[in-house]
Amino acid sequence: MNMDKQEILDRRYMRMAAIWAENSYCQRRKVGALIVKDKMIISDGYNGTPAGFENICEDENNRTFPYVLHAEANAITKVAKTNNSSEGATMYVTSSPCIECAKLIIQSGIKRVAYCESYHLEDGVNLLRMAGIQVDIIEINE
Repeated sequence: MNMDKQEILDRRYMRMAAIWAENSYCQRRKVGALIVKDKMIISDGYNGTPAGFENICEDENNRTFPYVLHAEANAITKVAKTNNSSEGATMYVTSSPCIECAKLIIQSGIKRVAYCESYHLEDGVNLLRMAGIQVDIIEINE
């Protein structure tokens, strides 16, 4: 199979996002995200609690606490604290974005979202496409 350079980079960044997801303390689902611009990683994130909170994401019934941040939100808010801009960037995320994260992605100027695993709801992906954002599924299993 002959892959072009972009496909090779896409798979590489997606594998890196999957490795970054391993940092999550969440038990139900571990999600990682990278924001890449001009072949540079300008931000990263994984799902978890806000700074200063105990690293416990679920209650005793295995329900996720409402204050847990998604990987995409963590990556976007992290880049906002820097001098970098996510305008025109690509986000690599291990799970397709929910509707709330899709809104943040649109507002942050990200122009492409790549993911490797579909979330059970498609409304986030549909909103991204409505906003003209390129959405791609990247297989990382070689």
